[in-house]
Amino acid sequence: MIQTAGEPENAARRGFLNQAGNGAKLAAAGLLLQAATQNEAIAEPAAAQQGAFWPNGARLVISISMQFEAGGQPLIGADSPFPKVDFPSHIKADPVSNSWFAYGYREGVPRMLDLWDKHGVKVTSHMIGDAVRKNPALAREIVKRGHEAAGHGPRWSSQYAMNRADEKKFLIDAREMVKSVTGEAPLGYNCNWLRRGPNTLSLLQELGFLYHIDDLSRDEPFIEQVNGKDFVVVPYTLRNNDILLIEGRNYSPQQFLEQIKGEFDQLYEEAGTRRRMMSISTHDRISGTPQMVRALDEFLTYAKSKAGVAFMRKDDIARYALASPITVRETETI
Repeated sequence: MIQTAGEPENAARRGFLNQAGNGAKLAAAGLLLQAATQNEAIAEPAAAQQGAFWPNGARLVISISMQFEAGGQPLIGADSPFPKVDFPSHIKADPVSNSWFAYGYREGVPRMLDLWDKHGVKVTSHMIGDAVRKNPALAREIVKRGHEAAGHGPRWSSQYAMNRADEKKFLIDAREMVKSVTGEAPLGYNCNWLRRGPNTLSLLQELGFLYHIDDLSRDEPFIEQVNGKDFVVVPYTLRNNDILLIEGRNYSPQQFLEQIKGEFDQLYEEAGTRRRMMSISTHDRISGTPQMVRALDEFLTYAKSKAGVAFMRKDDIARYALASPITVRETETI
C-alpha cells in the first residue's frame, strides 16, 4: 500500500496528472499495487502505462529499509562498536557484543514498528534467516503490520565467494527460513554488505526474485537484463545509512537528521522534472534507540508536510518500475 502526504499545487503536479490521463487512472495504479502485495494477480498499473513518475501523482517516493539482523550475527567476531579482541579458542561467544545486538530485537524493532504505525509508513525489512528463526513472533509482527519481508541471507556469510551450487542453496535457505515463519516469500534480496558474486543476480532471477538492492548508482529504480529477462534494481544507500554514520561512534542523531533532510530537499526539488526516489536505511539495534527514533520521527513529520510525498515498500516500487515505460534501463550487470 502507498501512503501520500498530500497533493502538490504546482506546474509539475499538473504535468504529472496530464501525463497520466486522469486521477482515476492514478488511483487505480495504487489499488493494483496494494492488491499485488496481497499476492493477487499482478496487473500493469494504468499510471505506469501512461508514463507517470509515481502512482497517484506522487512527486517523490521515500523507500525505507529496516534491517532485521539481530540474533543472526556470529556469536563472536561480528562488527560492533566494541574494539576487536583476539579471543582464545575456548571462548565461543562475545557476551557484550551480543547484548548490543540483542537490543535490536528486544527494544529496537518494536520501537520502530510503533514509529512506522504512527506515520502510516510501510517499509521493507531485510531479514536474516537465523534472526527470524530466533525471534519468529517478531518477524510475524513485522509482516502483520503491513511491512515487506525481504531476503538477507540465512546468516552472515561471504556469499560473494561461494560457487554457484552453494550460493543457490544459500539463497533458497534464506527464502524458506523467512517464508516458513512469516508466510511471505521474499521477492527482494540484499547481500551482506552488498557484496554479491558473479552468479548472484542470475540465481535470484532463476529463483523467482523480483529485485535486488545491492547497487548505489542511481536515485531511482532501474531495470537490467538478467538471464534475458527484466530484473529490477531498487538502489540502496550508504549516505542515509545509520550503520555507516551512527553505530554508537562518531555521528549524532541530530547530524543524521540534518543530513537526510538535506538529501530530501534536493531530491524533492529535482522531482519536479524527473523520477526521484530517496533511500533510507535503518538497522534494528541502531535506529531503534530512543534518540534515533526521535530523529526519524522529526524527519517523517517534515517529509509528510510537503505535498506529493509517498512512502513505498520496495516490492511495490519494483512492480511499478517494471510496468512503467519511462523506467531507466541499464546494461551493466557486473
